[in-house]
Amino acid sequence: MKINLVPKPINFKFGEYINKGIELLKKDFGNVFVGFLMCFIMSIIPFCGLLAAGNFYKYLRKLNRNQLTSAGEIFDFKDFMPYFILQLIIIAGVIVLYIPIMILAVLAGLTSGGNGEPSAGVMIFMFPYMFLMIVALYYFLLRGFYIIPLISFKGITDIKTVWNISTAMTKGNLWSILLFAIVVGILSQIGILACGIGIFITIPFMYAANYFAYEDAIQQIEYDEITEIGSKNEF
Repeated sequence: MKINLVPKPINFKFGEYINKGIELLKKDFGNVFVGFLMCFIMSIIPFCGLLAAGNFYKYLRKLNRNQLTSAGEIFDFKDFMPYFILQLIIIAGVIVLYIPIMILAVLAGLTSGGNGEPSAGVMIFMFPYMFLMIVALYYFLLRGFYIIPLISFKGITDIKTVWNISTAMTKGNLWSILLFAIVVGILSQIGILACGIGIFITIPFMYAANYFAYEDAIQQIEYDEITEIGSKNEF
């Protein structure tokens, strides 16, 4: 069966992803937890954090579909290069954004005078720029929300291509995705209240909820050419 992707804005089902994430944890918490531990261990390896997450989502996909899988599959380096390149781009972007801050910091030191206090003129530019920098970072992160499933689920390795598809998918959904990320992030941190140990129970929920957001989005942009031809023939 030939499957093509048709990038388009996603119908973002906020509550459904959270509910399904909770249901997956209830149904198969043991395997989800073991997979999370493997993901955590692999993330310690330099430049393997995104790869570990991508492989964990593959693992969750098999669990959800009741397919035979093993947590050891998370240590799969097949998709290393696209994630490595993506991380280099992210690092380069952050460095570029921080260059003006470093310049302003130097100017603040040079204009501080003898009292050690930075120039008010420099600080006027510093705070607005830091705000704009944070807004820019969140904007690009939200625009790239679907990059991981496009690489891990669909095997698209060209970073420019996955970025373009992800931006099309997130069009009109940035606020919904941001709210989803905030809510899921808060729920995943609740475990800190249980002496910190409970976080190992609640953080897997974040991955599970994200998985269902990714899975549903990929299904929405998959175009089954054979099915479409059959539908036309019915008329």
